[in-house]
Amino acid sequence: MTNDQPESGPTPQSDDDRRYLHALGEHVRDLRVRRGMTRAILARDSGVSLRYLAQLEGGEGNISILRLRQVAQAMAMPLEEIIRVGPERPAELTLLEQFLARLSPGELVEAGNLLRRTFEKSGRRQRIALVGLRGAGKTSLGRMLAAHLQVAFIELDKVIEQAAGMPLSEVFALYGQSAYRRYERRALEGLIEVHDRFVLSTGGSISTEPATFDELLTACFTVWIKASPAEHMARVVAQGDSRPMGDNREAMQDLERILIGREPMYRKADAIVNTTGRKVEQSLDELIRQIPA
Repeated sequence: MTNDQPESGPTPQSDDDRRYLHALGEHVRDLRVRRGMTRAILARDSGVSLRYLAQLEGGEGNISILRLRQVAQAMAMPLEEIIRVGPERPAELTLLEQFLARLSPGELVEAGNLLRRTFEKSGRRQRIALVGLRGAGKTSLGRMLAAHLQVAFIELDKVIEQAAGMPLSEVFALYGQSAYRRYERRALEGLIEVHDRFVLSTGGSISTEPATFDELLTACFTVWIKASPAEHMARVVAQGDSRPMGDNREAMQDLERILIGREPMYRKADAIVNTTGRKVEQSLDELIRQIPA
């Protein structure tokens, strides 16, 4: 049984409240879809009812959300600072966040690149990681690139399955996405520690975990294997999956939304190879030209 019934009390009437709850609902939905989760899966893994999730995503969140926001506003603090618990963060980190927040989008990109170059892990350019959604061509291109470079080809999901002792579908069914994320982070860290050179194919949603994705960018030369939504869908179906995206009738719309949501992170990769309308040999030639000598 869940304890997520709407709190009694007057319904917020101000336009500002309504705008905030609507924006919050859209944000939650975007985050859910970006992770490839249906509302039913999120309800199961969170213990929150489908009804409440529908209300939240529809801009009708619990009144307590607004009350907590009022507390944050009264203390002139961001809401995320109010809800964050745990050890006090280093003062330098707080000041660094404030400094970065003042930069323009272009300056932020420049700062991020500078920090990664300064603190990148040894041998980063000898470890090639391919990122992108399923159906882009990561596995096919990864195997061929590894053969060309004479290094190991590794699929991160396979390593996770070995560590968990079960297929990914069972990891998600039994323990939820949070467990998968823990396995994913540990598997990546283990591979980086053990291997000086490899070609790695990652799961499509690795970009949704900032800490894990930052570890990937810092330790590996990353390449976004890109394709159009239509080609993603066609290739997934050609692989034998006749029910892409969990048989969602809005599969293509959700796929496009996922790509839009993940693109800013995918673009942090060192290189991009677009496989749309190309034969695999053409994409391989482009990939070889993109990676470090």
